[in-house]
Amino acid sequence: MLRTGLIAKKVGMTRLFMEDGKQIPVTVLSLENLQVVAQRTAETNGYTAVQLGAGTAKAKRTSQAMRGHFAAAKVEPKRKVAEFRVSADNLIEVGAELSADHYLEGQYVDVSGTSIGKGFAGAMKRHNFGGLRATHGVSISHRSHGSTGQCQDPGKVFKGKKMAGHMGAAKVTTQNLQVVKTDADRGIIMVKGAVPGSKGGWVTLKDAVKKAAPEGVAYPAALRTAATAADQTEAPVEGGENNEG
Repeated sequence: MLRTGLIAKKVGMTRLFMEDGKQIPVTVLSLENLQVVAQRTAETNGYTAVQLGAGTAKAKRTSQAMRGHFAAAKVEPKRKVAEFRVSADNLIEVGAELSADHYLEGQYVDVSGTSIGKGFAGAMKRHNFGGLRATHGVSISHRSHGSTGQCQDPGKVFKGKKMAGHMGAAKVTTQNLQVVKTDADRGIIMVKGAVPGSKGGWVTLKDAVKKAAPEGVAYPAALRTAATAADQTEAPVEGGENNEG
């Protein structure tokens, strides 16, 4: 059964010390006022999905159309909005707030985000080329991309040829990242390894498509209750070293 994903903000990287003494590099992801903004149904829209909104945006910096959209859902204007395809049985009520317990410790997720922009990059950096020979016969072109076309037939450079150009600032998905720890009270998810994007950037998390979901995951989703929201008094952790064991 297809269930919704989450929208999170990348706080930074740190490390966790486990009981056996090993340290695990983790990326800290924070859930900020993650609520359901709208539903998409097969009868009305032709497909089934939930639209989530995260963060807080100023009303004066939100377009009039989006202000009406958020007002219809009775939620505050959101900074980031994304849709997730779900099964018809996994639709969530508009206005419900999602919790970090949506994913279990040890579960695998796919994380998508916008990679850090690198500007104009050469072929070696952009496409991991090996470069030309460093010795005989090569004159001041060791890092060039080499031949790009043909002599006569067809005598052109094909579209999609790997050459120098703009690198980064594109959507990147990293698959099979393991959830190491979750904290529902502070709305924090820690995943093993690095995720695309810079600090403060928005990312989306989904159940891994190449791994089976573990037993015990929440359907249709893990939701925050009013009591849990009232207990949230601590701010999300900042990037740095963490000596939890």
